[in-house]
Amino acid sequence: MQSIIRHNHSEMNEFSGLLRIIIYSALDCMPSLGMITINAFACADSILIPVQAAYLPVKGLEQLIKTVGKVKRQINPKLEIEGILLTMVDNRTNYAKDITSLLIETYGSKVRIFENSIPMSVRAAETSAEGVSIYQHDPKGRVAGAYQSLTEEVLGSGQ
Repeated sequence: MQSIIRHNHSEMNEFSGLLRIIIYSALDCMPSLGMITINAFACADSILIPVQAAYLPVKGLEQLIKTVGKVKRQINPKLEIEGILLTMVDNRTNYAKDITSLLIETYGSKVRIFENSIPMSVRAAETSAEGVSIYQHDPKGRVAGAYQSLTEEVLGSGQ
């Protein structure tokens, strides 16, 4: 699982404690539970879990959530799951609706499921081959808009 990590810096005492700085850092890890991912969890305050809108990736979340719990107990008691983000969603299909329902039914009571999701897009897949961000490759596209909406959702929850 790729993990996006939010790192909060503590409140600063400047300006009589009126200023609070929150810094978001993104650490994009390989879809495995190896040492790089564990180390990222160890230094994070929270993680955002992107999961492909398909049956096996959704079922695989159980192991990742158990690992997050273990890291929280043994290494980093501050670690929280910010939420789960559905990616590569084809909203035209009943399958995508079924997967969304399965995700909500299985994990919705324990973990936040983001309202925004990232749609399936050939333009998004092209960004990897080109080595550029979606904002450079297709700034007015659906995927760039979805990531912008997700950013607003995440930042809105941190206030």
